[in-house]
Amino acid sequence: MSEIKTQNLSGKYLTFKLGEETYGIEILQVQEIIGMMKVTHFPKAPEFVRGVINLRGKVIPVIDLRLKFFLDGIDDTEKTCIIVIQLETETEQIREGIIVDEVSEVIDILETEVEQSPSFGVDIDMDFIKGVGKVGERVIILLDMAKIISGTTLEQ
Repeated sequence: MSEIKTQNLSGKYLTFKLGEETYGIEILQVQEIIGMMKVTHFPKAPEFVRGVINLRGKVIPVIDLRLKFFLDGIDDTEKTCIIVIQLETETEQIREGIIVDEVSEVIDILETEVEQSPSFGVDIDMDFIKGVGKVGERVIILLDMAKIISGTTLEQ
């Protein structure tokens, strides 16, 4: 990843936890954060697709990010919530919910605090990771939500 790529990654991020790890997504992609609500199961959906919710008259697909990342599933807690993501492509507007263990905070990540995603030396698709933010002693994995939810929306 070039210096220009990491420079473009600086900005405001909503951080959240899955287990002990902290992840970040660009704040401009976040429509809202809602507490857990009833999710209607969708037949024949992949395991990571929890189902759909009715959010003010709009049906929104919801994925369990733990399962999408091949982590062990856990029961929802009082901190579990849904982050509603809104992305615009050239042809459509995508709105999807992601279930996370806990929302942390909105932080500013400077270009000097961003590094490219490390290579693990094996053929693993890590395209969904934009980079790694180093804020103080914390490491924040910066996610590319467009790559994570592509192929998971129920409209497709």
